[in-house]
Amino acid sequence: MQLDLTGKTALVTGSTGQLGRVIARTLASCGADLALHYINNETKALELKQEIEAGGRQAVIVQGDITKQETAMQMRDQIQAGLGVAGVDIVVANAVIQYEWTTVLEQSPEDYISQFESCVLQSVYLAKAFIPYMKEARGGRFIGINTECAMQNFETQSAYTAGKRGMDGLYRVLAKEVGEYQITVNQVAPGWTISDRDRNSEPGHDEGYTRTVPLKRRGEDQEIANAVAFLASDLSSFITGAYIPVNGGNVMPAI
Repeated sequence: MQLDLTGKTALVTGSTGQLGRVIARTLASCGADLALHYINNETKALELKQEIEAGGRQAVIVQGDITKQETAMQMRDQIQAGLGVAGVDIVVANAVIQYEWTTVLEQSPEDYISQFESCVLQSVYLAKAFIPYMKEARGGRFIGINTECAMQNFETQSAYTAGKRGMDGLYRVLAKEVGEYQITVNQVAPGWTISDRDRNSEPGHDEGYTRTVPLKRRGEDQEIANAVAFLASDLSSFITGAYIPVNGGNVMPAI
C-alpha cells in the first residue's frame, strides 16, 4: 500500500510558508500536480514551482488575499487555465494571518476579525470555489490545518483559539453536507512543530514543551505533511469530519 495521488490536482494555500512548502512537496512526491498559493512572496513561489516541475509534476502559482471570496474564484479560474484541468481534487487550507499574541483585554478587536477571516472565511470561500467540481466528480478531499491550541485554551491565545475553534465547527458541518458526494472534510492539528527556521535553534529551548508530550519530542514538519498526504489519498476514504492531532499525544481529544 502506498499514497498514490497520480492524476490528482491539489491546491495548497500559504504554500510558501514553513509548513506549506513541505505539504506541497509531499503531495507532489505522491504524484499530484500542484496549485501553489502565496500572498506576498512570489520569489519563493516560483522557486517551489520550479522544484516541483523538476520532479516531474506540473505546478502553477496563484496569488491573492485568501480572506476575500473573489480571490478564491480567481484562483479557481487560474488553476483551470494554468493546469488544463476541470477542477481541483484536493484542497489544503493552510494559510493563516499572523499577529501578536496578548491578553484578551489587550488584544485588538481587529485581530479577532483577522483570525475569523483566515481560519473560517478562507475555508468558506475555498469550499464555494472548489467543492462544486468535487460534487460533479463525486469525490474530493478538503483538508484544513488546525492546531492543538484549539483544545488547550492557553493565555494570550484567545484570537487564534477562537478562529480555529470556529474553523472546527465549520469543517464538521461541511463534512455532513457533502459526504453523500464522497467528499471527505478533515483537519490536521499540529503541535509546536519543527520547521526549517527552528533547526538552527539552540538545543534545549523547547524542554518545557517536550516534557508535556508523551513522545518527549516536538514533531517535524514532514510528519504533519505525511498526515495531510494520507488524508488526501484513497487510504483515508472512510474518514471524514475528523480533527486529528499530530502532536505526539500532547492533546488527546475526548470521546
